[in-house]
Amino acid sequence: MADYTKYILKVTAGPDYDEKNHTEVLVNTANSVGISTEHLDAKVWVRVKDYRGLPQGSPATSPYFEHSDHTGDRYSIAYSFRLKKDIAGDKLVFGNDFDHPIRDRLPWGFSTAFNWVKGWVDATMEGDPYADEPYLYSPILSSMNILQVGGKDQSIDEVAEGAGEKTGEGDQTAIIFKEGAQADGQEVREKSGMPANNTQRKRHYQQLQPRQDFVFEKDRAYACDFFNGYLDFNEFSLKLPILTIPVIKYWDGQPLRYVLRNLETKEVYFVILFSLVPVEHVDTGSSSETEGSKQEEWEKVEKDKNSEPNGQAKPANDDLD
Repeated sequence: MADYTKYILKVTAGPDYDEKNHTEVLVNTANSVGISTEHLDAKVWVRVKDYRGLPQGSPATSPYFEHSDHTGDRYSIAYSFRLKKDIAGDKLVFGNDFDHPIRDRLPWGFSTAFNWVKGWVDATMEGDPYADEPYLYSPILSSMNILQVGGKDQSIDEVAEGAGEKTGEGDQTAIIFKEGAQADGQEVREKSGMPANNTQRKRHYQQLQPRQDFVFEKDRAYACDFFNGYLDFNEFSLKLPILTIPVIKYWDGQPLRYVLRNLETKEVYFVILFSLVPVEHVDTGSSSETEGSKQEEWEKVEKDKNSEPNGQAKPANDDLD
């Protein structure tokens, strides 16, 4: 079984799945990663509590987690964006996907955890974790913890600046996004019947018709924050009220990938990668991995995988659900 202390985290963001097109995220800082494509302009911020990762010397936490709204959260993915064409509300989705099957590495308890999340956290999450290319996506209308509807022609910087209150100082300044609207975005929320409260808004858009009726408009700015206290990136484990799953034990070498995409056209809008890097492969003189480390890590993962009984982890159908 892999030991989580032998790995550190690396977070990158970019316009597609190719890490060569990504920029390293300066986790727990005020610095964002800008992404501009034919589909949208966006900025992304990532915050992780008890962060152990790259770049070396990164802050271990953020003032974000000291704010009363977020003392129970373990990570945050915040982003502002402006689309370059209209998209129906039921088609703009956010979630996880993978290049290779994970069904043989799903842990005991996965089905219970999946059903709990569907029942208590996000009823609109859809996907197939047993597919050759597994995925789990949710409409952002019903899954984002915070949604700000900005003004028409407002910039992605302006909507982020106006999305909430600042906390912290200097390079660690964080903006705590709040549910709401800016400029004529308030009129959009009211006309569309979007509840003012974030919990009520998520519940409202569990219904298909309201999602289909809403339009994310071209040239209108939006800001979102996605956070929870369930995924512990320090220990690489999933901590639910009903059980804890040590994800590192079942890891197959693939990064955890968060994607914003168009469900209908399959177009990818941006990708955030959370990758595990072996501590011994980190160049102490820079924030990058040493040459050949990824290939070596794949070989190590396969060796660890084959050391499990029968060459694999306990299958998911051993779950008690």
